[in-house]
Amino acid sequence: MLYDIRLNLRYDYDAAAGGGRHQVRVLPPTISGVQRVIAASLSFAPAPSERSDFSDFFGNNVTSIAFRDVHDALDIRMSARVAVSRPEPGLDVSRDIRRLREELDAVRSLSPDTPHHFLAASDHAGIDAAITAYARSSAGNSAVSTAMDLCSRIYRDFTYDSEATTVQTRASDAFDLKRGVCQDFSHIMIAGLRGLGVPAGYVSGFLRTIPPRGKPRLEGADAMHAWVKVWCGRDTGWQEFDPTNGMRASNDHITVGHGRDYSDVAPIVGVLKTTGGQVGEQAVDVIPVVLEKA
Repeated sequence: MLYDIRLNLRYDYDAAAGGGRHQVRVLPPTISGVQRVIAASLSFAPAPSERSDFSDFFGNNVTSIAFRDVHDALDIRMSARVAVSRPEPGLDVSRDIRRLREELDAVRSLSPDTPHHFLAASDHAGIDAAITAYARSSAGNSAVSTAMDLCSRIYRDFTYDSEATTVQTRASDAFDLKRGVCQDFSHIMIAGLRGLGVPAGYVSGFLRTIPPRGKPRLEGADAMHAWVKVWCGRDTGWQEFDPTNGMRASNDHITVGHGRDYSDVAPIVGVLKTTGGQVGEQAVDVIPVVLEKA
């Protein structure tokens, strides 16, 4: 699939800011065998006094910006054309959890993609006894079947409610509520799998939404999405699951970044020299591109 993606993040401040410094993670990367970025741009209004672009530890694209002048709003615009071609899931040859732990013990690397970074508790996805007990009911004959069953159960058992949680909500709190959004469902799945000894991480990105038959597509109706990557053993490697929709990640999922949880891939983090609060707005368009045949 080929997509044109547009993202607009806008922040209006209660009081003018005398300066600020932020890190922005919204540019999708090229991922071998999964997606290719054909073109991308990222702009800011007002223009920052300083800007630098780099990759973080996990390989995510990061833009660092700083402001010295007074400003009362920040507008961030990203556009990209991305081709996504995920391989079809093959035969499940992943190990059961006991054998998975044996394979995990044999991994000596500490490279960014090694499963060891995604096994311990993290800020938003702590190891929780109740979540572990919930996940244990999904433990099956293989790591893939365990992850898929847990993914499907979260989809069935939890209610999507954009008013129930915030970006600061932890997995344990969302689990108690049995409500939340994609970020919460991903954190619950991650916490449950880690409680079983299965490495799992957080994926941030975009998801193409399909309007009802006969209805026009709404501009800006899409939003940033989140799902889960699971290490299923030496032969199977990392597999991705979307508990918000009860499915494997497909060609409709466009990756922006990954990490241990949301805090590693938040679209924007930073500090402002100001008083009062701020109001943020987000608009995303994920538009399939159909190339005309010559």
